[in-house]
Amino acid sequence: MTHDAVQSATSLPASPQEDRKRRMRAYSTAMSVRMVCLVLVFFVPGWWKLVFGIGAVVLPYIAVVLANAGSTLGTKPVNPGAAQQQLALEQHREE
Repeated sequence: MTHDAVQSATSLPASPQEDRKRRMRAYSTAMSVRMVCLVLVFFVPGWWKLVFGIGAVVLPYIAVVLANAGSTLGTKPVNPGAAQQQLALEQHREE
């Protein structure tokens, strides 16, 4: 068995609790920015109202998409059976 076929603990994805915490932070940050945009709509002059108004309308969608996006960190687990079969085939060819 080669060293490359061993599953590394560092390649595992984040725990569900850590993933949930990261997504909640992203959602809270986006919604906080949205609240700032919503308040600024009433206090800024001119075309800035449009910019902050669009931010207040679009940011909830972005916040939900970020919150629902799962973690893509980590790698696929190594299938030890497939690695052993490949090694056996390579050994067979060498003979």
